[in-house]
Amino acid sequence: MPLTFDDLVRRARALPRDGRRALLGLAGSPGAGKSTLAERLVRELNGSGEPWVAYVPMDGFHLADAELERLGLRDRKGAPDTFDAAGYAALLARLREGAHAGDTVYAPGFERVLEQPIAGAVPVPPTARLVVTEGNYLLLDSGAWARVRPLLDEVWFCELPEPERVGRLVARHERFGKTHQEAQAWVTRSDQPNAELVAASRGRADLLVRTDQV
Repeated sequence: MPLTFDDLVRRARALPRDGRRALLGLAGSPGAGKSTLAERLVRELNGSGEPWVAYVPMDGFHLADAELERLGLRDRKGAPDTFDAAGYAALLARLREGAHAGDTVYAPGFERVLEQPIAGAVPVPPTARLVVTEGNYLLLDSGAWARVRPLLDEVWFCELPEPERVGRLVARHERFGKTHQEAQAWVTRSDQPNAELVAASRGRADLLVRTDQV
C-alpha cells in the first residue's frame, strides 16, 4: 500500500527518543514538493498546542548574489557549490546540541522575492524536540555535503512525476518574476542538471515519498 500523510506524521512523531532532539531531513530534486510537505508536517505535528517541531530550510545557506558574482557562479545559482554546505552542516550539529544547552539557535532564512538569504530569521527554541529540514543536497556524499547525512536521524526522498515536477518549477520561476521563456531556459540550463545529481542520491534515503500521493 502507498504511504499516506498520516503514515508520515506517525513516523516523524516517533523520531525523538530518550529525551533528545531528533532531526528529520526531506531531500529531493527542485520542484519535488519538499517545502510543501515539510510545512504540512510541522503544522500537523504542532497542532494547536505548544509548538514542539521547528522547520529549518536549507535554502538559507544560499551564497549571496554578490559572493556568487565574485566567484563567477551567478549563472549557476542553485548548484551544490553555490551554497555554504559547511555552514549548514555546522548548524545541524549545533541544533543537536542546542536543546541540551538550553539555547535558542538562530538559522538563516531565504527570501524568495529577493532570492537572498536572511541571517537570524528562523529561531529554534530549546523546547523543539524535532527539527524538520529540507533541501536538494542532503544526501550528497561529496565535499562538505558529506557531513550532513550523519547528522540527520532520517532522510526522506521526495519524488514527483517528471512532467509535473518540471511544470511546477517553471511556474515557480514565473511567480517570482521570470518570463515563461526565461523560466524554461533556467530550468533547462540550471535546475535540470541539479535535479539529475540529486536523483542519483536517492538510494541513500531511508524512505521514498511520492509527494503527489500524500
